[in-house]
Amino acid sequence: MIVFAVFAILSIILILGHGGGLIAGYNTASKEVKAKYDEKKLCRTVGIGMAIISVLILVKKLFENILPAAFAYIAHGIIVIDCVGMIIIGNTYCKKH
Repeated sequence: MIVFAVFAILSIILILGHGGGLIAGYNTASKEVKAKYDEKKLCRTVGIGMAIISVLILVKKLFENILPAAFAYIAHGIIVIDCVGMIIIGNTYCKKH
């Protein structure tokens, strides 16, 4: 539940458009590279992705005795797809034109 709480708080901060320094790779990028990205869009994209992961963590914890064992594989698949989606959207939609 602590992991869920941390992820939920971070996703709310990111969805609000703040916390760009929490995004791996963006926080260490040079000013020239950062200038190519819309920070608010990037924060929102990562925040929504983290919110999806947060909900999955919560569902897994609340219903661990009810859900079949196969749900763990499904949840991990969704997390992988979510991460790939965040990377693709972050490198396309979030770039300034």
